[in-house]
Amino acid sequence: MKTFAITNQKGGVGKTTTAVNLAASLAASGQRVLLVDLDPQGNATMGCGINKRELDCSVYHVLLEIKTVTETVRRSESGRFDVLPANRDLAGAEVELVDVADREIRLRRALEQLADRYDYALIDCPPALNLLAVNALTAAGLVMIPMQCEYYALEGVSDLVNTIRRIRAHLNPGLEIHGLLRTMYNSGSTLAQQVSDQLKSHFDKKVYDTIIPRNVRLAEAPSYGQPVLMYDPSSKGAQAYRALAEEILARQQAG
Repeated sequence: MKTFAITNQKGGVGKTTTAVNLAASLAASGQRVLLVDLDPQGNATMGCGINKRELDCSVYHVLLEIKTVTETVRRSESGRFDVLPANRDLAGAEVELVDVADREIRLRRALEQLADRYDYALIDCPPALNLLAVNALTAAGLVMIPMQCEYYALEGVSDLVNTIRRIRAHLNPGLEIHGLLRTMYNSGSTLAQQVSDQLKSHFDKKVYDTIIPRNVRLAEAPSYGQPVLMYDPSSKGAQAYRALAEEILARQQAG
């Protein structure tokens, strides 16, 4: 199972949109996919058509080892993949785990139990470098960084790269950046083009070829509890996430 942490400590860069729509696109390509919602806002859970307010157990119960991961996984009928859901309960996990010796590896231990069931696990991280994010980066082998091409973007990425280095040194030596994903891209913006060029000169082949455009359908789909692939398959947003899934699968085949 390839496990991706989809992360950026800056909010509003398209992390959840990417997690949900990449999960659906990989599933549509015949992959067995698990989406892990590790954000207490539970937006990925809702965006998959699962009501976070009606959950009797969530990833919170898994991290505290009150429930097993297999009894907590739910099916996204709209996305055709499985979800380890989240809601507001998760906000309490930080406090409750603070004195626990193995607090950074709780998610990794849970996902190891599912390694044979899925081809891909995608972790939607919270927009902060907190204990939940550390759990995600310790559980993952690969990091995907969605980012907007705007003025302070590179600064935020360098902070995240330093965090990844620290996680690699202390908790997860195999962790590596798989790629940087340009999201909400406005092709008519000179600044976006300049930042995109800077990214490519800094990170070279780590920048995905696929660019996710600004797209109204992408923004609308979550309110219907559907990935954009089901909500409007012909939209530019759906096409872009299908292309991203193909790029990831092609990279894997190329080794």
